[in-house]
Amino acid sequence: MGNEMKIAIYGATGMIGSAVVAEAVLRGHEVTGLSRRGGQPNAGESTASLRSVRGDASDPSSVRTVAAENDVVVVAAGPSREPGGDPRAFLDLVRVVMGEVASTRLVVVGGAGSLLAAPGTRLIDLPEFPEAYKVEALAQSEALDLLRAAGPELDWTYLSPAPEIAPGAKTGIYKLGGDSPAGDRITVPDFSVALVDEIEHPAHHRERFTVAN
Repeated sequence: MGNEMKIAIYGATGMIGSAVVAEAVLRGHEVTGLSRRGGQPNAGESTASLRSVRGDASDPSSVRTVAAENDVVVVAAGPSREPGGDPRAFLDLVRVVMGEVASTRLVVVGGAGSLLAAPGTRLIDLPEFPEAYKVEALAQSEALDLLRAAGPELDWTYLSPAPEIAPGAKTGIYKLGGDSPAGDRITVPDFSVALVDEIEHPAHHRERFTVAN
């Protein structure tokens, strides 16, 4: 391929993280899939270029080592949905990663709640926004604020999905948007295609973008 990169992916065993791992491996990149339990992501049949390790994005020294060994660090570990979990712990995780990636590019899988329904009005601000997802969406929105406040030395990208993201077919086709939704939904495989496309051909330095089918 000629442009193979070393990509570290936190949250590699989650729904989105495992799809990003699979897409990056499919394209021939050298992928390190990190998760707290160290499980094996589902990367399809080809796993020669995949290394699965236990890794905690809230551990500064570990993140520093991972960043030094890779061209891109992807955070696909979102706010906790586990019973008794603290969704806002995600913010501390993002802070740690931001402080330790140094000159390594950072790509964060974000949420849709911070997308704008109208100027000055986020989707999360709408009365019909599901209450069950509000704390999680607020944490993801604050993570975007943290990135936007970072100094120019941090090369970051924040990718928001469409308001509805779910398993489905991989078409390889998607629409791009900025701070407003590009459409109502996107499949997990096509979201992953868009994310790896952005890694290979950076077009959104220090900004958020969104994709939809």
